[in-house]
Amino acid sequence: QVQLVESGGGLVQAGESLRLSCALPASIRVLNARALAWYRQTPGKQRELVAGVSAGGSTTYADFVKGRFTISRDHAKNTVNLQMNSLTLDDTGVYYCKVVHGWEYWGQGTQVTVSS
Repeated sequence: QVQLVESGGGLVQAGESLRLSCALPASIRVLNARALAWYRQTPGKQRELVAGVSAGGSTTYADFVKGRFTISRDHAKNTVNLQMNSLTLDDTGVYYCKVVHGWEYWGQGTQVTVSS
């Protein structure tokens, strides 16, 4: 069974930063996965794409995070990370890691809370 382990969530004030990390199992290397992505579910909304990176390294970002968030892969640690800067109250939610490697695999989610 493939298990993704997310970490890095927490409570921060508006304007501050957080870095989320998603550890992949050894059976899936970050550079070999077809796609890696971070999604989020904010209160009252459906789960939505935040950022993604393909096997070739192409990245995509939701309009609401462009210029603030950066997705990256760490080959040595076998993780996919999301650096989140200039956080706003609207960024509050549960953030999920997704890996596409034959099948789709999801992490359990990590809570991000931004306070004023």
